[in-house]
Amino acid sequence: MYAVIKTGGKQYRVASGEKIKVEQIAADVGQEIVIDQVLAVGNGTDIKIGAPLVSGATVKATVVAHGKHDKVHIFKMRRRKHYQKRQGHRQQFTELQIVAIVA
Repeated sequence: MYAVIKTGGKQYRVASGEKIKVEQIAADVGQEIVIDQVLAVGNGTDIKIGAPLVSGATVKATVVAHGKHDKVHIFKMRRRKHYQKRQGHRQQFTELQIVAIVA
């Protein structure tokens, strides 16, 4: 069984037992959270698609860790104008362990 969930402005296809990295969620490590924005639920060839959400469907997950992704380097330059700008960014994430999908 799998589900398509929406969190942090992105969509993820998840199955029970998987670990995923999502945008940072304000929850403690070890805490169980419930994601109720489920866009689709599938089981083999059967699929239930919401309009826009599947009613009554939830995904239970446990917070495994918080962290930061690898650094993204930004470099801007204008040729012949003596302009260079260097910048970096590390996006924060929350790692989730999917416990169960309730359809």
